[in-house]
Amino acid sequence: MEKLPATTGLLWVKQGFALFRKQPAEMSMLFLAYMFLMLAVGIIPLLGQVLPLILVPAFSIAFLQACVNIEQGKRITPRLLLTGFRSPAIGNLLKLGVVYLFAAAVAAGASSLIDGGVFWNVLTGQIALDAKTVQDSDMASAMLLSALLYVPVSMAFWYAAPLVAWHKMGIVKALFYSFFAVLRAAKPFMAFALAWAIIGVVFPTMLSLLAVLMLGSSVAVMAILLPLSVVLTVIMYCSFYPAYTSIFGTSEVPPAA
Repeated sequence: MEKLPATTGLLWVKQGFALFRKQPAEMSMLFLAYMFLMLAVGIIPLLGQVLPLILVPAFSIAFLQACVNIEQGKRITPRLLLTGFRSPAIGNLLKLGVVYLFAAAVAAGASSLIDGGVFWNVLTGQIALDAKTVQDSDMASAMLLSALLYVPVSMAFWYAAPLVAWHKMGIVKALFYSFFAVLRAAKPFMAFALAWAIIGVVFPTMLSLLAVLMLGSSVAVMAILLPLSVVLTVIMYCSFYPAYTSIFGTSEVPPAA
């Protein structure tokens, strides 16, 4: 793992846009199919609240494989969505999802130390989020604590899925390598996060304000922002692939499916 300059993070974003431009419709359909499947899983009684999180590592392989297909000039098809589930490492991918669920729950649950469980109850849907709830609790500080605790969790899981599926690593080893790979590339990741904060949050917010002033209709604003948010999310997913290959190379990348 060589040391990378901060500008590498911006290059990942640029390469994500480049990958998306080659097959925009196919990547968008793959993402919409994923969202539809997640909604379907979400309505399962009891398990619907936790299954989407557990399945994240397995589904993440589909988007990485889609980028491999684009890179190798192969067409993306809906069958790619189940790539992770056809992998010999599917057992470890599902276990990784369980570990992720537990780690994310610990990070979120730690907020109870500050606000007595208000943020946790809002997050789990036990109470509604309103102005009074926010004013009567220290939820802002609680959310900040959860966010800080979630940072090392995200570092450990960032590369874990491809390391498990493509490098045949065990769960603990994959989490270890992922954490220190992100730590070593801290500057590129900070630039990467800042770029996506501007592209995915600041830009849509400014665009929505401009649309309100020009069109004066909330329906028209949603008609603009909804497809834009889908496209930007797909491009962000595409940028995960160059973020992987720039650190771990392409020697373990499978051929186009």
